[in-house]
Amino acid sequence: MSPNLTICIPQDLLDTILEGARQLYPRESFLLLRGKKNKNMVHISDLILAPFAVHGDGFASFQPHMLPMDFSIVGTAHSHPSGDTRPSDVDLNQSFGRVLMIVGFPYDDIRCVAVYDANGERLAIEVIQNEGEKTG
Repeated sequence: MSPNLTICIPQDLLDTILEGARQLYPRESFLLLRGKKNKNMVHISDLILAPFAVHGDGFASFQPHMLPMDFSIVGTAHSHPSGDTRPSDVDLNQSFGRVLMIVGFPYDDIRCVAVYDANGERLAIEVIQNEGEKTG
């Protein structure tokens, strides 16, 4: 995985991730990210509720063996109610897929979002506002 990898996500999906984190606060939220990798871009296209996910105080988990075989899952998104968007050792050791997205309290906007590869290297993120329009 390269720190040159860029994550591309539509604004409405990012808003859904942030709203889910706000709704579960102070518990951690957890979602699976579906998408495609094309050259140095990972395009997030959908969010998946993980079966039997647990949203607790200070942790979130799921049972990967309960997932159907789905090669379009590119990673996970979860919240840190503390506001710290850096991955913990547990986050890195239990990462699933290419992308680890962490959203931190207060879950307002892109400033509360960080994305990492499985090695803990921070990745660039671009938010698609409308057809072809990007910010980041």
